[in-house]
Amino acid sequence: MKVIVDNKIPFIKEAIEKIADEVVYLPGKDFTPVAVKDADALIIRTRTHCNRALLEGSKVRFIATATIGFDHIDTEYCREAGIIWTNAPGCNSASVAQYLQSSFLLLQEIRGKKLSELTLGIVGIGNVGSKIVEVAHEMGMRVLQNDLPREDKEGKANFCSLQTLAEECDILTFHVPLYKEGKYKTYHLADDAFFQSLKRRPVIINTSRGEVIETGALLSALENGQVSDAIIDVWENEPDINLTLLYKVFLGTPHIAGYSADGKANATRMSLDSLCRFFHIEADYHITPPEPENPIIIANTPAEAYLQMYDPRRDSEALKNHPELFEKLRGDYPLRREKGAFTLGSEVLQ
Repeated sequence: MKVIVDNKIPFIKEAIEKIADEVVYLPGKDFTPVAVKDADALIIRTRTHCNRALLEGSKVRFIATATIGFDHIDTEYCREAGIIWTNAPGCNSASVAQYLQSSFLLLQEIRGKKLSELTLGIVGIGNVGSKIVEVAHEMGMRVLQNDLPREDKEGKANFCSLQTLAEECDILTFHVPLYKEGKYKTYHLADDAFFQSLKRRPVIINTSRGEVIETGALLSALENGQVSDAIIDVWENEPDINLTLLYKVFLGTPHIAGYSADGKANATRMSLDSLCRFFHIEADYHITPPEPENPIIIANTPAEAYLQMYDPRRDSEALKNHPELFEKLRGDYPLRREKGAFTLGSEVLQ
């Protein structure tokens, strides 16, 4: 069995080489029709677009994307071609929750927003959005939830319209997949009309897909005061992002909200488990991220402790200083661990 693997997928080399007869490691952009022609399986990230142009005439029978999203896979073509694909739902949900929690704390610390007096609107209550609900409640925030697909299945009791969120929320955060058409379309969900409907000059946060927010509309909303601040991790036209927007946002990061080592290890493990199930392989492998450089946290407050574990300002400063290095900052992202990797040197979080 020959497998081609994106060379930025971490913690995979030792494990995959126990499973496959031949492994080729390539940058995501170098998955070409020639490169994949004689491969049995691909393990990819979002930078590889798996469609007819790439796959037609190849031996590929299985694709695993080590990501939550799968809009880079032409699922209809794969169905027609008999190619099975899997993603890694929920793999980095705790990582994105960590990013949001630290961002909320910075809004409180730097922008003076008292979180316990704010209403948070969450658009998309899946694996990630559900964890954000928990984080927000722990921080004393009122939470309104919007999820049209779930509302259609479960009823309106637990959900609000997007219009209600636009009218009542001080912070709006997006956690939806990218759908370019259909009833649940999310492409440019936040457009000029959406921003004009806002009532409370909210902070806008996007860690889902860049195309969910219309860049020009957000810029206008920031300039005319319809939006007070923005925290943007995902961008239209990555890596050639809008620099005017980058320098206007409170935090601007290179698509790394879900990039904790824990989340990456989960995604790698889920991809390999799916590969083994598909090819009926029994393999013994263990995927464990390395320990943090400073695993003992000494802090006087919970906010101080959480920001020691992860402070998104460093990622924002790196991108604002060198936006031309978007892909490098993302591809060579430093080790970041979640709460469970740390030992508390005080009782502050107990």
